Amino acid sequence: MSLPKRTDRLVLDALASSDRDAFVAYRQVPDVARWQSWTPEYSTADADDLIAEQPSQIELGSGNWIQIAIRDAATGELLGDVAVHSLADQPDTYELGVTLMPTSQGRGVATEALGAMVDMLFSEYAAHRVFAITDARNEPVARLFTRLGFRHEGRNVDADWFKGEWTTIDTWALLARER
Repeated sequence: MSLPKRTDRLVLDALASSDRDAFVAYRQVPDVARWQSWTPEYSTADADDLIAEQPSQIELGSGNWIQIAIRDAATGELLGDVAVHSLADQPDTYELGVTLMPTSQGRGVATEALGAMVDMLFSEYAAHRVFAITDARNEPVARLFTRLGFRHEGRNVDADWFKGEWTTIDTWALLARER
């Protein structure tokens, strides 16, 4: 993967130990953690472990996730991260996620960052399929994937026991031939 990747306003780069405090700060925000696998009790030790275990690049077919830092190109400030999962059991298939600090939301940062990541997966990794799984109540992320040209593949009603409740999940996908 050719990182850092620059866009008009952003730099996508490897998540570094110097990002730890900002990374922890937005992961501890309840409205951010609500849609994610962690809780607002996310700690600096959790971040240290995650950063230390990060692969240096997307590992094809590994089953691993990698968190890619989203930085402001002008200031270098960490705005959030894009998560990329290279599926082990499906060739050339990648799952995406995105997390932004609240002050970065609603400014097109996620659209720009995910758009760049999708372009990179299709052009540099010869992706066949890129997809995301989201909580159906997260309407902003549904609008985001729609803006990026993802197809709404389906809704699984009360299909996921998540954080003490049944949740409905949506699947979004984009094939190389649709890009």
